[in-house]
Amino acid sequence: MSPAWKETNKHLEKEFVFSDFIAAFAFMTQVALIAEKMNHHPEWTNVYNKVHISLSTHDAGNTVTDKDRKLAAAIDKLMK
Repeated sequence: MSPAWKETNKHLEKEFVFSDFIAAFAFMTQVALIAEKMNHHPEWTNVYNKVHISLSTHDAGNTVTDKDRKLAAAIDKLMK
């Protein structure tokens, strides 16, 4: 089970760890498709098998909104 999202510095953040780069990249592809449908795009980094995601709503002054929480929940569903 992955840790919960943490709200820090007006962002929701979470790191995901996978077996290898291919699995991490596949996850990022799935997230990208969901984010595009929601018209809400994460800030993220990927190094080998780790993906760090940071969510905030730029239109709301770079703070956490329901839009971020909905995307975070959708991302978590991918991990089940």
